Amino acid sequence: MKRIGVLTSGGDAPGMNAAIRAVVRRGLSLGLEVYGIRRGFAGLIAGDFVPLSVRDVGDIIHRGGTILRTARSERFMTPEGQQEALEQIRAAGLSGLVVIGGDGSFRGAKVLTDAGVPCVGIPGTIDNDIAGTDATIGFDTAVNTVVQAMNAIRDTATSHERIFVLEVMGRHSGWIALAAGLAGGAESILIPEVPFSLDEVCKRLRESREKGKRHSIILVAEGVGSGFAIAEAIKERTGFETRVTVLGHIQRGGPPTAQDRILASRLGAKAVELLAEGRGGVVVGIINGEIAVHPIDEVVGKTKPIPTELVSLAEVLAI
Repeated sequence: MKRIGVLTSGGDAPGMNAAIRAVVRRGLSLGLEVYGIRRGFAGLIAGDFVPLSVRDVGDIIHRGGTILRTARSERFMTPEGQQEALEQIRAAGLSGLVVIGGDGSFRGAKVLTDAGVPCVGIPGTIDNDIAGTDATIGFDTAVNTVVQAMNAIRDTATSHERIFVLEVMGRHSGWIALAAGLAGGAESILIPEVPFSLDEVCKRLRESREKGKRHSIILVAEGVGSGFAIAEAIKERTGFETRVTVLGHIQRGGPPTAQDRILASRLGAKAVELLAEGRGGVVVGIINGEIAVHPIDEVVGKTKPIPTELVSLAEVLAI
């Protein structure tokens, strides 16, 4: 293996640049040429490749987003698009690819691996819903962004004695809401994986008010429903004044935390080492602080479950 490519696909996540940096510098140290593929699988089909040097990835470890940019490609989902991508890979002389992204990105990596192009996947998504790893690149940063927002909102919630509903990302996954809610002391956390009763939420709010608690923060993962609708329903049931904050894409941006930078650096370097050994069709992750390698077939299409003990702990501590 002499020449490899690296791409970022799907939603961007803080720490992707740190992973790109690690892929390039570890690859060069092993005597490989490394090419960046712009705009994910769309760029793969278009042949939008650029050689990357040590200096090209300088001063990016602290930057959010991805210098390679990212896009979703419907054409790559077709046999014709996949064939075009394979032709571009062969024309560029790439022997393997590092694919940084989530489940959809790994599905693309599997297609290419099955077609004879070894790929190694790196889990990069703020949702933290990828199987086979304790953490995904970007998750820690996103959680810290939400916690910082909670800290600021709690000041004004206390001053005005209000109920605040904070809607966070997580269309299918409640990991961000659960982790941030536990870290930030949310009074209620509503996530797609755990059924909830709005009547029970209101009951807890009334009980807290009777005990002298004058404000509360309720975290809502977007997959549960609209934060505005939930806030209105709470106001109708309790009569308490409510306000809503939707964090939106602010959770995707900003400098990655030290934890995400270290995780990205470790996984990026390991991915290249695996390709150099001729291994493809795998995904790298972190389990109990150690790098783990799983066949891509064991990861694609599987969602990491929410730990029930964390849900129970959050409820107990919210009293």
